[in-house]
Amino acid sequence: MAEEQTALVVDDEPDICELLDITLSRMHIKAHTAGTVAQAKTLLTRHRYDLCLTDMRLPDGNGIELVEHIQNDYPDIPTAVITAHGNVESAVQALKAGAFDFVSKPIDLNGLRTLVSSAIKVSQPEEPEESSNGNLTLLGDTPIMRATRATINKLSRSQAPVYIAGESGSGKELVARMIHQQGPRASHAFVPVNCGAIPEHLMESEFFGYKKGSFTGATSDKEGLFQAAKGGTLFLDEVADLPMHMQVKLLRAIQEKAVRPVGASKEIPIDVRILSATHKDLAALVAAGDFRQDLFYRINVIELRVPSLREHADDIPLLADHLLSNLAKHSGLDHIDLSDEALDALVDYDFPGNVRELENILERAMTLCEGDVIQQQDLRLPRDLKNQLLQAPVDKSVALDPYLDTMAREAIKQALEKTRYNKTAAAKLLGISFRQLRYRLKKLEID
Repeated sequence: MAEEQTALVVDDEPDICELLDITLSRMHIKAHTAGTVAQAKTLLTRHRYDLCLTDMRLPDGNGIELVEHIQNDYPDIPTAVITAHGNVESAVQALKAGAFDFVSKPIDLNGLRTLVSSAIKVSQPEEPEESSNGNLTLLGDTPIMRATRATINKLSRSQAPVYIAGESGSGKELVARMIHQQGPRASHAFVPVNCGAIPEHLMESEFFGYKKGSFTGATSDKEGLFQAAKGGTLFLDEVADLPMHMQVKLLRAIQEKAVRPVGASKEIPIDVRILSATHKDLAALVAAGDFRQDLFYRINVIELRVPSLREHADDIPLLADHLLSNLAKHSGLDHIDLSDEALDALVDYDFPGNVRELENILERAMTLCEGDVIQQQDLRLPRDLKNQLLQAPVDKSVALDPYLDTMAREAIKQALEKTRYNKTAAAKLLGISFRQLRYRLKKLEID
């Protein structure tokens, strides 16, 4: 027979305690109640709890203090705080302190039951199946990658919004999927959305859905992305690309835990965890007035930075071996190897495109190489091609095939982006004269 599940309820209002006790008992969870922080701390020393629900305001302290105490001494107990309606600052403060989630007064019983069910899954996780994580592994044996995986594991136990920062190609979506898959929402949908890829006039209907007849062409009701992620995770990739009017609507949806489909007369409750990411400097956009500070404050409860490949270059041999094994398998080959010179060249390269660039380079090299060993020349690294592409005299035409033109264009664009389109600085970075750069810009039709 399974061990009885128990919850610690901390609130000095008898009516709230009774409501929570009744709700938990109907879920076959026994509740112990405490009216103060001191009483809660005493009960924690005497009993094992599967979760804790605590009010924010208590006679001898507050819920934050209790959250921090449980985080330090009983880290396996998921704790949710009960906040006053609309008190977003308290909710965010609790989540930053380590709270699993929060529920606002007046307490919505359906939302409470959902929260409790998720918390129970965290406190008593099932044994993972061998393939539960599939290929979702953030590879790397360096200390920074081990620390990142440990943080992902910790964040997966929470319901707090997480902002995932990192350069393009560093694996932000992979990290988001791992947080989802290792957490209590794993059995529900993970819905990724590229905020920069949705036409502005369609954003509201895509995010929130619409009712039949709400506009021309709306021949039936349609669920939005929030509804599609019900019970699961909504991953807002490139969140910095959201226009201002959608930032306002998204903020309301997150704060109220409800959305109003286009053409609907009332809001519908939503149960999703929000993860977001961008390669841009979101804090700088806030300072410039291009991103709402209140939305940034709400989605950036916890920030997780994904390391660039340059920060764990010692993992390149491991990553290259893993990627080549997958590429060979998908191509029907037994195996493909790297020569020592090719591996040395990869380790010495700075990979502005991170792991995604490494994968693209290896896939191209596998196609170009003869036999089953990739040589250094097969890699065609941008730096190895730079002299060939950029140092040619400007007074005569250089016959470059389309592939080399593409590589030259990419090298120049990267240099311009790194120097914020200062052409003199970009030319210096590329190791060519300003005149040569101007010639290449014109020849390659780069604006």
